[in-house]
Amino acid sequence: MQSYTIGQAARLLGVSPDTARRWADAGRVATHRDESGRRLIEGRDLAAFSVQLGQHAGEDEETPYTSARNAFPGIVTAVKLGDVAAQVEIQAGPHRLVSLLTREAVEELGLEVGMQATARVKSTNVHIDCP
Repeated sequence: MQSYTIGQAARLLGVSPDTARRWADAGRVATHRDESGRRLIEGRDLAAFSVQLGQHAGEDEETPYTSARNAFPGIVTAVKLGDVAAQVEIQAGPHRLVSLLTREAVEELGLEVGMQATARVKSTNVHIDCP
């Protein structure tokens, strides 16, 4: 499973590294240390936390919605596979994006919960890129 540094998690959540660090210090998201002492967040834990944040986004403040260049970097929070089709959900800051694509595409990209991905929106289609 992929793990993320505090800085990477902050970028995916759309907050500063200091905010992500404070959330980790407060126990809002679990961390562990790697062999070099860096704090890491497991991909599945970050995915669950990003869903929780997205559900409460905008409750305390008015969140501006924008699609800067129509790219939404985020974290995969759900993958539902059918026989032919698949549904992939990405939490990109306060934005939850859902893409319907072929099962083959999901398997070729290796999409799974907790991995980083970017949803690209063009008209009514959402395309997903992996790093």
